[in-house]
Amino acid sequence: MKIFECGNCAHPLYFENDHCEKCGHLTGYSSTTSTMLTFDPSKFPLISDRKGKAYKYCENKDLGVCNWLIPAEQDNEFCPACELNRTIPDLSDAENFPKWQKLEVAKHRLVYQLLKLELAIPPQETNPEIGLSFDFISRQGDSQIMTGHANGLITILLSEADSVHREQMRKQMSEPYRTLIGHFRHEVGHYFWDRLVANNEKRLLEFRNLFGDDSLDYGEALKNYYQTGAPSNWQQTFISQYASSHAWEDWAETWAHYLHIMDMAETAYYYGISVNPNVKEKSLKGAFTFDPYEKRDFEKIYQSWAPISFAINSLNRSMGVPDAYPFVVSSAAVTKMKFIHTLIYNL
Repeated sequence: MKIFECGNCAHPLYFENDHCEKCGHLTGYSSTTSTMLTFDPSKFPLISDRKGKAYKYCENKDLGVCNWLIPAEQDNEFCPACELNRTIPDLSDAENFPKWQKLEVAKHRLVYQLLKLELAIPPQETNPEIGLSFDFISRQGDSQIMTGHANGLITILLSEADSVHREQMRKQMSEPYRTLIGHFRHEVGHYFWDRLVANNEKRLLEFRNLFGDDSLDYGEALKNYYQTGAPSNWQQTFISQYASSHAWEDWAETWAHYLHIMDMAETAYYYGISVNPNVKEKSLKGAFTFDPYEKRDFEKIYQSWAPISFAINSLNRSMGVPDAYPFVVSSAAVTKMKFIHTLIYNL
């Protein structure tokens, strides 16, 4: 993600900040300008320090789950991220609120990235055929409710916001990595397969050449995967064990990792991160001198990202914490990500 700064005092800001910790000015993210804007808290309406234009906050600002801005002249009550919500948790249950906050942080970061990629994400409420929506719900004793995607509706269980539960599930599912942002990126991958691939014969043929036959029975494929597991040589072809279960899951897992890499790459670019280790191996040397969202060559993005990812994992191990990116990326997986990158940038 980009680095943001206060328009009044230039103090660095996090994406989720609703005020500057140095000067006290109000802050908010403008999806129309892809910047954090700041406002004198003593004045109303909100006039941007940087743009000199009037804005209002998304309605969910009052609930403490959103800091996005809407131009004052627009009638919208909710920002492009919050207008995607179909169901939010029962806020009369005090345990639900902090979990919902965590879900919204992950979802807003997802929407930020989709907008950077210029991918259309119309709300399902006004676009029932092709729109996207989210249900954030608790099972409440109903074991049939699962995190997943169906016809543009992404369901995320509140329990995924519980770090203890998430770690238990990670171990149960033998996953090296399980995060909220990972769930969002994976499930939205299913949505974009429907939008970008399923109804385009040329793209579908290219997809099948790389990911396999999507027409195979999905339920049987998952049943077989959970009974027998991934093939012993799965790392040669897939980004994760779960990706080996069915072509749809291979796509969704690869899509999620593509978004992981692009987000890390953008962060590395804005921080000017480079690595030049004292070793002979040249593949461990790299630098980000370009914005990955402006680069059509995914191979260049990957080659610049890989050594930085290795260095970050090494730093994590120095602190005794898990790798930030605990995956081995095969050439086959990179080829699949190239397909996704090319597909997006040729829309």
